[in-house]
Amino acid sequence: MSPSPDFATPAFADVLAAAACIAPHAHATPVLRVRSLDAEAGCSLLFKAEHLQRAGAFKFRGACNAVWSLAPEQAARGVVTHSSGNHGAALALAAATRGIACHVVVPAGAVAPKLAAIAAYGAVLHRCEPGIDAREAACEAVRRRTGANLVHPYADARVIAGQATAALELLGAGGDLDAMVVPVGGGGLGAGTAIALAGVSPRTRLYLAEPAGAADTAASLARGERVADLVPDTVCDGLRATIGAPNLAILRAAGAEALTVDDDATLAAMRLFWQRSKQLVEPSSAVALAAVLQHRPRFAGQRVGIVLSGGNVDLEALCGAGT
Repeated sequence: MSPSPDFATPAFADVLAAAACIAPHAHATPVLRVRSLDAEAGCSLLFKAEHLQRAGAFKFRGACNAVWSLAPEQAARGVVTHSSGNHGAALALAAATRGIACHVVVPAGAVAPKLAAIAAYGAVLHRCEPGIDAREAACEAVRRRTGANLVHPYADARVIAGQATAALELLGAGGDLDAMVVPVGGGGLGAGTAIALAGVSPRTRLYLAEPAGAADTAASLARGERVADLVPDTVCDGLRATIGAPNLAILRAAGAEALTVDDDATLAAMRLFWQRSKQLVEPSSAVALAAVLQHRPRFAGQRVGIVLSGGNVDLEALCGAGT
């Protein structure tokens, strides 16, 4: 199941509208400074702490905007999506804030604590085989059976506009930035960030941190067309999605650049951030810091914003990883 063919790229006005829409429900998360990490990176780092967002990830912003954008008669039918974790939990929580039903299709092999969170927020879980085709087919079947509104995890204009509000807040609190680095999977956060930067700080360069084992965005940007046949192999479970077609178009138009990082570097950056900041972030979040550390000359002496996308860590699986 693909996003609607009448997809309309969000404008900056849609980002401002999303900020107003989600304000009663989402946290305005803090911007963190960790001076010892500035020394490690050779630049000034400003971390947007979306691991402290409701449901533990930036995903709540987009899900909340999508849910509260529905007309009453639409909302009464509930919402449906497919997700391996953070988006599903975010949509379930957003639906709960409006008192409507939520259905989440989850693939086999998804991280158990993330599935538990989706269920805890009140969603009905529907299991399917792994792989995007199986997920979308199962999601479409649930949508047809229930009449619920599709809220695509990343290729949805309402979701993209909502995700953009994280960058909007970071720019408002952090001031002028030379660069912004965000993780990329399906591209909702990246596309939203591109729109926010165009509206507020067009001189700020956008970088997309991507696992080397799931580098379809880097391949797509290099080839000039969407590459959708890569099989992801990465510890960053939140970044295994293939870049969405509308997301890629937005990122190409913005001149975004992908920086690939192997899992060992990501896990090292995650442990370093834990040690220095005493904040818990997941690998899919730490990949952005890893990209900056791996490309020190590119960012030397600059003011760099990093969106810490989430903190939903499978502690049992990851505490000893990479040691």
